[in-house]
Amino acid sequence: MTPHAPTLYFPAPRAQQFCSQCGERLTRLIPPDDNRERDVCEHCGAVHYQNPRNVVGVLPVWGDKILLCRRAIEPRYNKWTLPAGFMELGETTAQGAMRETQEEAGAQIELGPLYTIIDVPHAEQVHFFYFANVLSEDLYPGPESLEARFFREDEIPWDELAFRTIKSTLEHYVADRKSGTFPIRYYEIPDPYPK
Repeated sequence: MTPHAPTLYFPAPRAQQFCSQCGERLTRLIPPDDNRERDVCEHCGAVHYQNPRNVVGVLPVWGDKILLCRRAIEPRYNKWTLPAGFMELGETTAQGAMRETQEEAGAQIELGPLYTIIDVPHAEQVHFFYFANVLSEDLYPGPESLEARFFREDEIPWDELAFRTIKSTLEHYVADRKSGTFPIRYYEIPDPYPK
């Protein structure tokens, strides 16, 4: 039996309605020499590419405890998360992870190695989580967090975690602590509602 090539699925990206170059209405079509539909301006010829958004964050550790933040914003208001958010233009993934930690937890950290890389294609995102050593137990959460708090492994509020990427990163961490090795974890979070 010969293996079949995987079927490539290209979800329709966020549709833009008007050209940012000339203001004319855009059309969804496959441009010449391309392989998928794009937002194209038939007036000026501009092709508006949509690319995945990067979410960057940290798994911050203080001794035997993990730092989590309770969200003060939607989505998932009042749920617990690792400090993370969208990467900004002009910064590296590491810089973005440190910035998000400062904004959400007000924590002093020393950034460690990359730990998880998680593809979330149905949300048009890629998540990157770094290890971080927390340097002080003093926390000053910003306006996006209701609170920031340290949890031992047996205190992690598993049923109150905001996102599957947070839960899976923490699950890998708990398992890896038992083995004492922390390999880079690269995986995909599948669409919970496939078409």
